[in-house]
Amino acid sequence: MRNLDFSSWQALLSTLLGLAIFTLLGVGIRLLAMQTIQQRRERENRQINERLRTLIAAYKTLGGSFTGDLAVDPTHLRELRQRAALAGAPAVAVAESVQAVESLRPGDDRSRRVRDAVEAALSDIILLGTEDQVRLAAKAATELAEGRPIHTHDLVVSLRDFIRTVLDLEPVPASLVIPKQGPTRPSAGGARGKGEGAGKDDARQGGGKGTGGG
Repeated sequence: MRNLDFSSWQALLSTLLGLAIFTLLGVGIRLLAMQTIQQRRERENRQINERLRTLIAAYKTLGGSFTGDLAVDPTHLRELRQRAALAGAPAVAVAESVQAVESLRPGDDRSRRVRDAVEAALSDIILLGTEDQVRLAAKAATELAEGRPIHTHDLVVSLRDFIRTVLDLEPVPASLVIPKQGPTRPSAGGARGKGEGAGKDDARQGGGKGTGGG
């Protein structure tokens, strides 16, 4: 207040103008800082939400089953063909296509789809998981690459605890017994529908050929 000059109207106006400019600069700097902080928080929230969404999807993939065979079979198509050949299947049928091998071993297509989904989930966890989750996922991926069946229960438990913590949910009671969890089994509806559609297309094409021939 000592530096304010009220000796004349001109001095008063210049003083008020200086105060207004100083106030505007202060407000502008504050708004800019608040906007920067808000944008940073929004970016962090988007990253957290994306990470959480990915890990929840991985949890559903790795821990969607409580019954049946909870192990992940690392078998690949070339191994299925070798098995089919050793089983005495015709060489033409073995080498013809993937469908030929799947028709010889109907369960293998399902196990391969489970393996592919598990591998994708493990890749996401290695990218976005915690240190403990990355370690468990890397171990599982290594065992798959070596051709050994794996179980995902320990990784599922780690994901479940982390997700509940991030969502501010109460931890699962220690006294509660939860069955071991394994990969979600793909439904056979898609494959069945695809097979039925292919059969209808073949029948339609056969009918067209018969008509043309007559």
